[in-house]
Amino acid sequence: MERADQPSTRHPLTPDAISAYDGACHVLLDNWTGSSTVPSRGLYPHQWSWDSGFIAIGRRHLSPPRAQQELETLLAAQWGDGRIPHIVFNPEVPLDAYFPSPDFWHSTTAGRGAGAGAPRHVETSGIVQPPIHALAAWLVHRADPDTSRRRGFLPRVHPKLVAWQRYLTERRDLGGHGLAAIVHPWESGMDNSPSWDQPLAAVPPAAPGSFTRADLAHGAPCDRPTDLDYRKYVRLALDYRDHGYRDDLAPHPFAVEDPAFNALLIASEHALAEIAMEIGEDPSDHLVRAETATTALRKRLWDEEAGQFFSYDVRAGAPVRERSAAGLIPLIVPGLPEHISDALIATMTGPHFGLGTATTLVPSYALTGAAFDASRYWRGPAWFNVNWLLERGLRRYGAARRAAALRAAMLRAATDSRFTEYVDPYTGAARGSRAFGWTAALTIDLLAQGATEGLSTTTTEHTEPRPHAAGGLRDHLHASPTARP
Repeated sequence: MERADQPSTRHPLTPDAISAYDGACHVLLDNWTGSSTVPSRGLYPHQWSWDSGFIAIGRRHLSPPRAQQELETLLAAQWGDGRIPHIVFNPEVPLDAYFPSPDFWHSTTAGRGAGAGAPRHVETSGIVQPPIHALAAWLVHRADPDTSRRRGFLPRVHPKLVAWQRYLTERRDLGGHGLAAIVHPWESGMDNSPSWDQPLAAVPPAAPGSFTRADLAHGAPCDRPTDLDYRKYVRLALDYRDHGYRDDLAPHPFAVEDPAFNALLIASEHALAEIAMEIGEDPSDHLVRAETATTALRKRLWDEEAGQFFSYDVRAGAPVRERSAAGLIPLIVPGLPEHISDALIATMTGPHFGLGTATTLVPSYALTGAAFDASRYWRGPAWFNVNWLLERGLRRYGAARRAAALRAAMLRAATDSRFTEYVDPYTGAARGSRAFGWTAALTIDLLAQGATEGLSTTTTEHTEPRPHAAGGLRDHLHASPTARP
C-alpha cells in the first residue's frame, strides 16, 4: 500500500497491544471473502450492512483500498430507491447455512416492483441497518487521501450515499416529524432489545414450525433471541415482502423512531458534508439536513428527567421508556447542548449502565431494567461497536479520561475473549461468535488511535487519528519480532 509521510509523533506500543493487533489481523484475514468480510464464518456467512461499515473503519489502517472495496461491494447491491440492504447474500453459501436465506426474501422478484428496484444481479434481504456508511467512507478516505483521490473513491460513492440517506429521511419518515423509522427490529441492529417488546406486542407471530432457525447451531439458546421473538420477526418480514418492500404500500405494524439509528443518520450527514467539500460540491444541503434531524431528535426523543433518549413507537404514538444503550449513542452527534451531553455521560456512568463501577463496558440494556439479561444478545451484554461509538462520543464532549479507560477496557475484552461478538457486562465472559469481524476491526482502529496519541493519553476534544496513522502503527508492529503483518 502506498502512503505518505508518517506522523511526526509516534508512541511505542506495548506487547499486549502488539498481541491484540496480531490477533485482530488474523480474524480479518480469515473472514475476508475476496470482495468483502463476513462477520463470522459460522453464524453470519454473508455480508452484513453495518458490519461492513465498522469493518471498513478498521481495515482503513491496514489497506485503504481493501476498506474502499468493502464499502463498494456493499453499495453495488443498493436498491433503486436508495436503500442499502442489511444482507448481501453470497451465492456460494448453502441456503440452509443461514435463516432467513435468499429463498425467503425473494428480493430479485418481490423487490423488483415500481418504487423499490431491487438489483437483478444479486440476492439481498429487503430491510436495512443503521446508516454508518457515509461516516465510514469519510474515515476510509482520510486514512490515505492520495490513493483515495487517485482511485476516485469519493466521487463514486457520494451519489450512492446521498441516495441512501434520502431514502431514510424521505421514505422512512413515517411519523412525519423529521426522523427515520425502522420497520423491523433487525433494522436497528439491536435485534431483540427490550425496546422492541412493547411495539412487537401487537404483531402476530408466524406459525410454529413454519421455519427452521440456523442460528442455534452456532450459539447457545440462552444467548440468542427466543423462538417467539423469531416468529414475530418472520411475520414482519413476510408482510413487508408481500407488499413488494414498498414503504408507501406496506402497513408497517412495527414502526419505531430509534435514537441510535437517527444519531448515525445525523453523523453521516455531517460526513457527507465533508465528502461534498472534498469533491468540490456544496455541503449546505447536508448541513441543513443534519441540523433539522438533530432538532427533531431532541424534541421527539430526548427525556430530560431520564437523562437519555428513548425510542418512539409511531403506531402507539408514545415513547418506549426502556433504557437501552441506543439512548446513549446520540453522544456522537455534533453540537448537542451541554446539559444533554453532560446528562448522557452521567447516565452512562450512573447506576443504570454502571460504566467505570459495576461494568467496564457499557451494557446494551440497563442493569436496572426489568428485562436485563447478562447473556441474551441485545438484552444486556456489552457490544464492541456500541462502545466504540460511545468512546468516540466521550472524546467529542471532553470526557478524555473516561474515554481512555473505556478504550483500554475494550482492548482487554477483545483480546481476552478472542474477539468475541459480545461479552457479559459484569464478568467480560465471551458470548456469541468468536473471531467476530467488527470486534477485530474496531480493535485495530483503537490501536491506531493509540499509536498516534499514546495508549495512556488522550486529548480533551474530539479528534481522529491523523491520516496515515496506520503506517505508524504498522511500523511499530513490524519492528517487533513477535508481530505478524
